[in-house]
Amino acid sequence: MRNAFVLCCSVAWLGMVGAANAQDWTKSKWGPNDEIGAANNMSPEIVLKAASLIKTGKTYALGIETNSKTPAYPPRTFKVLVLQPGQAGGSGIGPNQVTYNDDIIEGWVGIGSQIDGLGHIGVDFIYYNGNKSTDFAAADGLKKLGVEKIPPIVTRGVLLDMAAYYNTDIVKEGTAFNVKEIEEVAKKEGVEIRQGDVVLFHTGWTSLIGKDDKRYNAGEPGVGVEGANYLVSKGVVAVGSDTWAVEAIPFEAKDVFPVHQIFLPKSGTYILENMNSEQLAADKGYEFLFVLGVPRITGAVQGIINPVAIR
Repeated sequence: MRNAFVLCCSVAWLGMVGAANAQDWTKSKWGPNDEIGAANNMSPEIVLKAASLIKTGKTYALGIETNSKTPAYPPRTFKVLVLQPGQAGGSGIGPNQVTYNDDIIEGWVGIGSQIDGLGHIGVDFIYYNGNKSTDFAAADGLKKLGVEKIPPIVTRGVLLDMAAYYNTDIVKEGTAFNVKEIEEVAKKEGVEIRQGDVVLFHTGWTSLIGKDDKRYNAGEPGVGVEGANYLVSKGVVAVGSDTWAVEAIPFEAKDVFPVHQIFLPKSGTYILENMNSEQLAADKGYEFLFVLGVPRITGAVQGIINPVAIR
């Protein structure tokens, strides 16, 4: 009897996902002018409930360090240039001899710990809420869907420790997290995925950085297509991982970055890449307050970030 009930529930859920996918994804349920997508799933009430999760005051920096050696999706590169403007010849400025250093970043924004904005990925040049590339993408910045539109993301965070689930330090590349895996880990940890959540996956993958960059770049474990649709159906704001693309690579089928398409253009769900979840996983911090203020660079596609988890 129980198996029959589970089967019925699974069929019903798949039916809902199928119906959702059959809808015109180019029209946002939040209206024709919406540019923030799943951030609409947050509310003051959700923020207040998330704040109540703070019990110890311990904070966790979820961003990794970004530098010229940070492995990245090619051809992305990054470096910092430090200058001392107007101080040639060893002289300071003014009678009090003020000296200072300034810095210039030469590189791509999509490197290290980052948020993918809704203008990043499309389907045949159609992006979130039906925006056509020819209408909003320009060399001097996006005219719509820029990261400056993303509101502060302050909400409940959930960590799903996939490394513990598979009893390994590093989950094997190509391993896809779908409904079965997501629900089993959530049940094991005693958490429930809810509307407005930020869901992070811990796989141990960032531990490869600086040790085996070739393997790190070649593939990764991550969210599968079924798992992505499931998380969207829950109304999450963002999905992240300690990997460079969040989704399983090699891909489950022939499609290229299908999970990116489910999250960004089709549902407005943000992607958080290269999250530093090692200490959070070690402390079994499965539920926490998640805080992120995205750099408000007008027209930018992505943002280098350092979110904070607070327990």
